[in-house]
Parts: sequence; C-alpha cells; structure tokens
Amino acid sequence: MTQRHSRKQIPEILAQEIVAQSKLFKIEQLQLRFSNGEERLYERMCGSGRGAVMIVACPDPAHFYLIREYSAGTHDYQLGFPKGLIDPGEDVMAAANRELKEEIGFGAGRFVPLKSLALAPGYFNATMHVVLAFDLYPEQLEGDEPEPLELVSWARADSDLLLQQIDFTEARSVAALLLAQQYLEANPDVFKQPA
Repeated sequence: MTQRHSRKQIPEILAQEIVAQSKLFKIEQLQLRFSNGEERLYERMCGSGRGAVMIVACPDPAHFYLIREYSAGTHDYQLGFPKGLIDPGEDVMAAANRELKEEIGFGAGRFVPLKSLALAPGYFNATMHVVLAFDLYPEQLEGDEPEPLELVSWARADSDLLLQQIDFTEARSVAALLLAQQYLEANPDVFKQPA
C-alpha cells in the first residue's frame, strides 16, 4: 500500500555556488549526496525567498475578476488572476490586499487562504500562495506595471469556457481557478458572512 506522504531522508549538500545571475534570477549549483551514497550535481533557480500571492477576487457570488497583462516569457498577453511578490514585512493577506489595489483597483475586507503551491520544485524554490478575496471595495494604489492592466469580469458558471480560452494558459491561474471553484462549491454560504 502506498502512503500519501512518506518522509525520505533529504540529500546532504556537499557544496553550493551561484553559477549565473541576472537582475531577476540566480542559478545555484548543488553538489548532493543521497542516503544511498550516490552523488549528483543539480541546478536550481533561487527565488527571492519572499514568496508571492495570487488572488481570486469575488465581487459577488456569480463572478470573479481576472486581469490581462503582457507576459515576457511567452511574448503575448495572458489572462490570469492578480498576483505579485510579497514585500518585505508583509504577510500573505496584506500582500494580497495591496496587489488587488494595485492591479484591479479594489481592496478586500475578507480573505480565505486556499493553498500554497510550488511553482516548479524540481528546479525553482518559490512559493505562490493562492487566496480568495471577498467584500471588495474600491481603492486604487499605484503599482509597478508599465501599462494599465485590463480588468475582466468572468461568470463562475462559465469556468469551463475560461479553461478553453487561448490566452488562459498559466498553470498557476488554472490551479487557482480549480481550487476556488472547489472551495466555493463546498462553502456556498461564504458570501453571506459579515464583512
């Protein structure tokens, strides 16, 4: 029988060094020794260590907000949920509220954490915290985007259509959508809670 989570012995780090660096990324090489004596070299991208947030903002029980913004990795515009890095001194919910104000012009009175996701644990040590946001109110903060982001309101009932959109491809946003839908279906009274 397979266990859901087994604890294996983490390999010993024999040596580590930064082998490449840009303004945004550091590539680190690790020399590892596994519990069976095997040694290997691994490379990983080092994250900021601060983590990031992705927010599924629900203005009402039937809709959620997305943004469309330029993505340099694919050199096109992508539809996804608001997101951003956690600033030094911020917790996850404070960062989520700031990002909402910067990216969609709304704050939130209430948040529900859904799950913390590893982006690509085989080679990247970064975490994305996915949260739901409720009780939205208008408030705008200036962000660091080079151009205004397009705000898109989407009907929850049309989530299957969203999954078919050619510009909705980011795995983190797809995961956030599925996590949010699962939570909202299991907790239909979440919208009736006081602000």
